[in-house]
Amino acid sequence: MMNIMQLETQMEFLVRILLAGICGGIIGYERKSRNKEAGIRTHLIVASGAALIMIVSKYGFSDILGDKGIALDPSRIAAQIVTGVGFLGAGMIFMRKNTISGLTTAAGIWATSAIGMAIGSGLYALGILTAVLIVFVQIILHRNHRWLRESYKEELSFVIDQNKEALQDLQERLKRMQIEILNVSLTQEHSCYQVDLIVVLPDTYQAAKLLDMFYDVAYIHEIDA
Repeated sequence: MMNIMQLETQMEFLVRILLAGICGGIIGYERKSRNKEAGIRTHLIVASGAALIMIVSKYGFSDILGDKGIALDPSRIAAQIVTGVGFLGAGMIFMRKNTISGLTTAAGIWATSAIGMAIGSGLYALGILTAVLIVFVQIILHRNHRWLRESYKEELSFVIDQNKEALQDLQERLKRMQIEILNVSLTQEHSCYQVDLIVVLPDTYQAAKLLDMFYDVAYIHEIDA
């Protein structure tokens, strides 16, 4: 009788791990469809592993808890999931100039581990609904809604004639283009100024298109973005 009860318990734990893996795989499928670094396998493994660790943390020491001379805190095992996933997520984040990529994928991996922990502990509805919410947010907010568009930062470098009129005209041109200047660095090079700018571009601009707009300005000798 005892063996049958243990088998039923083990099967329930297995169902939890499989369910967590399915939820993680669904989140990973959405990421893979957008050609992101972490796809189905990564999210499935993270969710399944988190569920397993949660099960071990919650139930794995029930046979010795309460024995005389034994004092332990099994919850510390589950707490290490967050640390481990933190290292994994950090590897997904890259910064190119002032643009950060991979942040959403890293956050998704972190949330996937939380889903695995919830399902592993027996909170099925909470874990499944969270997975549905994450997929919904990823799909809906990724669409090109005008109200969701954000301006982004860019580094621009100009080499211009060494006179105040050229510098003032450059600033006026950027202002007319609705480009906000956050920081200006001015360096004198021979008979020219090198102007390094950090600007906020409207969502309608692209760096390559911006370079073409300054191409025929007489006082600009070089431009880089």
